[in-house]
Amino acid sequence: MADEMVRRAQTFINATYDDGAKLGISRLVENGETGWTVMFALTRALQYELGISGLSDNFGPGTLSTLQSKYPRIGASGVPANIIRIVQAGLYCKGYDGGEIDGKYNDRVRDSVIKLKKDMGVDFAYPGSEVVPKVFKGLLNMDPYVTVNNGSARIRAVQQWMNGEFINRRDFFIIACDGHHSRTVAQAMLYAVQYTIGMADGVANGVFGPGTQAGLKEHTLSVGSSGTWVQLFTAGMLLNQRSVSFGGTFTAAHADAVRSFQSFVKLPVTGKGDFSTWASLLVSYGDQTRKGSACDGVTRITPDRAKALKAEGITVVGRYLTNPIPGGGKVPEKEIQTGELQTIADQGLRCFPIYQTFGRGAEDFSYPLGRAAGQAAINAALDHGFKPGARIFFAVDFDAYDYEVTDNVLPHFKGIEDAMRDDGDRYSVGVYGPRNVCTRVSEAGHASASFVSDMSSGFSGNFGYPLPENWAYDQIVTKTVGSGSGSINIDVNIASGRDTGQGSFNPPRGVKQDTLLHPDVLGAMQTDVGKYMESLGFPLDGGTRSWQHWKCFERTVTAHDELITNLSRKYNMRKALIQTSAYWEMRHITPQDEAAWLAVITAFNTTGKYIRETSTGIAKQRAGTLIGAWNHARDQGYSTDQPRRDASKDQDKYNAWKQAYDSETFALTSVAIIHLWDIDGKPGGDDDSPALRKPTLGYTDTEIYEVLRRYQGPGEPAMTEAKKRMGLYYVMEKYNSISRNY
Repeated sequence: MADEMVRRAQTFINATYDDGAKLGISRLVENGETGWTVMFALTRALQYELGISGLSDNFGPGTLSTLQSKYPRIGASGVPANIIRIVQAGLYCKGYDGGEIDGKYNDRVRDSVIKLKKDMGVDFAYPGSEVVPKVFKGLLNMDPYVTVNNGSARIRAVQQWMNGEFINRRDFFIIACDGHHSRTVAQAMLYAVQYTIGMADGVANGVFGPGTQAGLKEHTLSVGSSGTWVQLFTAGMLLNQRSVSFGGTFTAAHADAVRSFQSFVKLPVTGKGDFSTWASLLVSYGDQTRKGSACDGVTRITPDRAKALKAEGITVVGRYLTNPIPGGGKVPEKEIQTGELQTIADQGLRCFPIYQTFGRGAEDFSYPLGRAAGQAAINAALDHGFKPGARIFFAVDFDAYDYEVTDNVLPHFKGIEDAMRDDGDRYSVGVYGPRNVCTRVSEAGHASASFVSDMSSGFSGNFGYPLPENWAYDQIVTKTVGSGSGSINIDVNIASGRDTGQGSFNPPRGVKQDTLLHPDVLGAMQTDVGKYMESLGFPLDGGTRSWQHWKCFERTVTAHDELITNLSRKYNMRKALIQTSAYWEMRHITPQDEAAWLAVITAFNTTGKYIRETSTGIAKQRAGTLIGAWNHARDQGYSTDQPRRDASKDQDKYNAWKQAYDSETFALTSVAIIHLWDIDGKPGGDDDSPALRKPTLGYTDTEIYEVLRRYQGPGEPAMTEAKKRMGLYYVMEKYNSISRNY
């Protein structure tokens, strides 16, 4: 909301530093809205007034030390008017009265500074109405010093206490007092602990290292303990959303709250503030010497490794349903290996499935990609032999910011949830990721349990967030157990008991050739494909495009099922690759496309010229692509069904183009031929992508994506569209899989 005094602060910056671009101070939009751009401009203005060269948005050590040496106490006298104006502007941007932005440090300014310091909690550390450097630093940022967005008064009291208690230490700076836990507050807690241990400035670093851990082990708290250590401990409890009173005496009520917390995080229930409890309050991974009863890893479980895990106290193992890297890359055993689940069962262990594909950035998460991931995971779980009832944990393996959770991750998990529902909910959904991701996905109703990546303690989604209420596995440390043939590297997980995996499995379905679609699946397949396309904005009636869903499905799937099956077997290529590319292209045909086709035919019949390179037929193929792919097929011995054609001749281009226009059989066969050309790196074509593995029924997600992407072309929009095509691929593959395993 616009504020007149904030607008005046913006006007002050623009008017005073009218040569701002040269000085390094950006001109502000005078809209009355505060924000980082305003604070950065005020920071740069201060640096300019202090004579600092090389202005920066950062109010760092250089700015602080220069301010300390020149103007350690800013008040009514001895300070340049523009520095006072910057104070006044900053006060208005923080919601305080800054006077008239006239460079006069009058009673209004003094009263506001007194209130600001009280809100910060530093009024006793910095008495009076003058602005000291650390307060100035706190003034020129976006941290609130009053509760906002339903902030907790108890957490605000903790924030104010830490500010007042530790602000005179060199590396401690004023933190927000808004009633919300955060990464900055968690970091401040670590500094506070280190200072209380007795670490000197320059030694304390805000890292939960050996010195900090050793100090905490010397300060176990119990009923009757008192002092700063109890204040820190109760602060940690409050920041982890445990309802306790903040104070300096450890009471029986505190002991009860500690027992509840210890039970929740699966620590020994002692009611004492011991090291393991301190660790769980301060860092996401907690006490990494704890023994976990679960683990996950990227290494095959052999009988000897199973024995080593059992000797370590492990009873449940997390294993991956797929490996997105062709050939496995550096982790060839990441995917569950043939016979492995039976070994796990025979050795008395249990297994929970993990699904991870791209998942390394927000761009890999969306509703369509979620539907694709859900269906792919179902197919893989069935292939490996997981029984109905298993919970699949879908990975979010990157540091997702909160807005990315909102914009990308939540829609993705809604897609997963919908795919599971359409499959009859034979499997349930779990989420793997940082605490904030797990909590938000679960609170949205898209996951029933969380597998928390707490080892990544520096993730913004872990630092300052409590353990999710529905946590099933808490990943805390990587270690190697066993020796010799039993040696295995694992991530140790604390288990809550909310998920126990499965201890027996169906026989794996194995890799089989595709067959004709079974009549019993055709109706469900058509419905499922239609639902997926509707989720992408393609109505069943075709909308503005030429063909209805049912017609596209009939022409590219059912009417030519025998042909597509034969192509699949001949070229060792999944039917779903052919079906997906053909159906996708036919759904995209528009009346404008059909008008262009008629223009090409008319022009050639009139002039003998091939006037336009436009895609045609049910699979929307261009003459140049058809000629390149079929010539390549002849060269490689894939097929001699078509004559060699010359892409520089109008007659040859038109003949290839018209054949795709006239013949659905030729068009569908050409889909397979084009895929083969793409797989080989499209020699002589318009794409310089490297060759893939020769076609195999065991292509990885990455390889499937590449084949689908290359069919459309290089660059965008093919790269984005291919991720949507993958969802369609996995729906097609679902019913092909059912048919070949019928």
